[in-house]
Amino acid sequence: MRVIGLMSGTSFDAIEAAAADLTLDGDSLLLRPLGHLSVPYPDDVRDLIAATLPPAVTTTRAVCALDTGIGQAFAAAATRALRELCDGTADLVVSHGQTMHHWVEDGRVRGTLQLGQPAWIAEATGLPVVSDLRSRDVAAGGQGAPLVAMTDALLLSALPGTPAALNLGGIANVTVLAPGAEPLAFDTGPANALLDAAVRHFTRGAAAYDEDGRRAAAGRVSPELLRVLLDDAYYRRPAPKTTGKERFHLPYLLRALDAVTAPAADDVLATLTRLTAVTVADACRAHGVIQLVVSGGGTRNPVLMRMIAEELPGVTLRRSDDLGLPTDAKEALAFAVLGFLTAHGLPGALPSGTGAHRATLLGSITPGLSPLRLPAPATRPPRLLRITGGLGAARRTLAEGRATARSNGQVSRPAHNGPPRNLR
Repeated sequence: MRVIGLMSGTSFDAIEAAAADLTLDGDSLLLRPLGHLSVPYPDDVRDLIAATLPPAVTTTRAVCALDTGIGQAFAAAATRALRELCDGTADLVVSHGQTMHHWVEDGRVRGTLQLGQPAWIAEATGLPVVSDLRSRDVAAGGQGAPLVAMTDALLLSALPGTPAALNLGGIANVTVLAPGAEPLAFDTGPANALLDAAVRHFTRGAAAYDEDGRRAAAGRVSPELLRVLLDDAYYRRPAPKTTGKERFHLPYLLRALDAVTAPAADDVLATLTRLTAVTVADACRAHGVIQLVVSGGGTRNPVLMRMIAEELPGVTLRRSDDLGLPTDAKEALAFAVLGFLTAHGLPGALPSGTGAHRATLLGSITPGLSPLRLPAPATRPPRLLRITGGLGAARRTLAEGRATARSNGQVSRPAHNGPPRNLR
């Protein structure tokens, strides 16, 4: 089955689209990447997202406008992916949408809201769309996150010892696979969320992020501010647990700054970068991690990567590219996997990672232009993810060469001349 995965994380800088051919082969899930691209949000949609995210107060009109605007932006990204990555033929689109609120009270997730009306995607591509993947796990008592844990666990199962996968988006999350234990997955805390908020604040909106970690590199960590930030009760909660920008936002940071002798701006950025490194390292040490596979936008911040390495001496750090999953595309490919599992009648969430009382089928399906025909249900779930295809090295080279091209939507695309396919 050829699947297009669409993802926009808590940093909402762009929509990531990735395509792959997916096949079940016994206890293995074979994934053949077809390339990925990054499509910036239209300015008006991105501005409305920023103005609507917590702790902002909003209106149902704004929510409706976002559901339409995000849906149309995802539809445009899916159309490009269908044309440029899939030679015009695919079976399924999987859309994560844009998380606007993750409702957590006393450590329990009561609801989650991802906007981006899938009807726009189905109408633009003619393909069926799996969307709203988090809500079913929440209804089953889970956190609804981190959903990348399924792909992480399948990928890590081939590695020795106790490996972990780390994604550095707006929020950092890890998946740990210890021998003889069920996979464990949880959010460790902020990655880029507070850093980006601080940069926008200190530059009065002139910059959106600390490019290459340059300002953090120019600053010095404030031990006093770091102590205040680390005192947050979230870090002491047991897994499974999730968080988001509902907690880690600019007012949160400003309250912490009010409690200390205010450091210089660059010192604040250095401290926030160290905060991410410390909280990630604490989580890894607590579970005996010996190898860490890293992905997400934070991998492009050399200062953050260096600090994580400093906090985890003796732990091998490698990028997901080394295992065949492009760093910038891993989450989009992970959601492609989840949609594939849903289409085949297989659960996509790990109860040991989300805290749900059972593993559930994820998402809702919006039919495309043709009658909806799903594959026959699979008889057993996969236990291993294998990346296939001879173009992996070329893809990784292309991905690295275009790592800075997210802002202009350039594409990493190999040639492909596969046969037409239909969802059946």
